[in-house]
Amino acid sequence: MSRILLTRHGETPWNREGRIQGWAATGLTERGRREASAMGAWVDDTYDVDRILASDSERTRRTTANLRDAAGPLPEPAFDATLRERGFGVYQGFLVEDLFERYPEHDPSHSVSALPADPDHGESVAAFCERVTSAWDSVRAATDPGETTLVVTHGGVIKVLLAELTDRDRDAALAAHSHDNCAVTEIRLDGADSTLVAEEQTDWRETVDW
Repeated sequence: MSRILLTRHGETPWNREGRIQGWAATGLTERGRREASAMGAWVDDTYDVDRILASDSERTRRTTANLRDAAGPLPEPAFDATLRERGFGVYQGFLVEDLFERYPEHDPSHSVSALPADPDHGESVAAFCERVTSAWDSVRAATDPGETTLVVTHGGVIKVLLAELTDRDRDAALAAHSHDNCAVTEIRLDGADSTLVAEEQTDWRETVDW
């Protein structure tokens, strides 16, 4: 039996401001760095991590660096563009409320992940979901029996994966709010079967002096 841990990156300035990030090269806030460090130490105490895979975005690279600095010896990460957030092209950097004014047919209570528009130089919902599903197949293939892989990625990616692994409707999953920054979700693999064991774990918060 193998295990895959999914975690979202730490807080960024654009998270705090409510801006659409997509593939933007945003770093972490001080809070985001503390989140990543506390999560890394907790993961190191709770699991035996054999492999780290991460999106190649700046915020996931920095999250990975911070979590590794706070933990014991962890494997060198491998970075993969297929684990990126949905590409929002020309809408990158917009405040969420400003974008929804352009698309009044989109329910503003829904996450921008579910925005049905196909932005110039960005990805449609269908293309994004296809990419993430393919990435999941690669993550599974890279995780040998008995191993634990930590995947540092994005809120939209985690939504798509959980919809694939459970009975959740994909559109409803995308419309929901993202997991908290640095929350950890555990999935166990047994042959071809995948089981959601624990979702959005944030026990590490108890150790943070905010």
